[in-house]
Amino acid sequence: MIDGVIIKDLIVRKDIPDRDEDISKPGFLMEVLRDDDKLLTKFGQTTFTVAYEGTIKAFHYHEKQDDLWFVATGKAMIVLYDLRKNSPTNGETQVIFAGKDDYKLVVIPIGVAHGYKVLSDEPVLLFYQTTESYDPKDPDEKRMPYNDPKIGFDWNKTL
Repeated sequence: MIDGVIIKDLIVRKDIPDRDEDISKPGFLMEVLRDDDKLLTKFGQTTFTVAYEGTIKAFHYHEKQDDLWFVATGKAMIVLYDLRKNSPTNGETQVIFAGKDDYKLVVIPIGVAHGYKVLSDEPVLLFYQTTESYDPKDPDEKRMPYNDPKIGFDWNKTL
């Protein structure tokens, strides 16, 4: 596991409908992020994105902000690569699977390159929180190719 990455497994609770009628597909409820989790040093913004089967969105990293990712539906393979020179896990790759029926929150520290691939027919709905708001005049988003030879990740494998 890459130093500083935190994974919070989420608890799915049965949802209680307001009416007593028979519901063929009951819903559920999850507390995704709480202030007493102490996962963010501060709050910048929440962003929502949708991606479809086979889509790869990778790689990028930040110099000023931490990310916190939550895959709400679909299945994603999240890939992290530690670029931090002084990190005990510098140069390591970590793969995390997340999404429907495998809910978790992933904290991605400053300096860790990250990206994901959609593995499911169902689209991935990804919510992410950051410790800084996006500044279009000075974006804190350093891009790397999905097939960067330094990382050397094979996106066709699913472990």
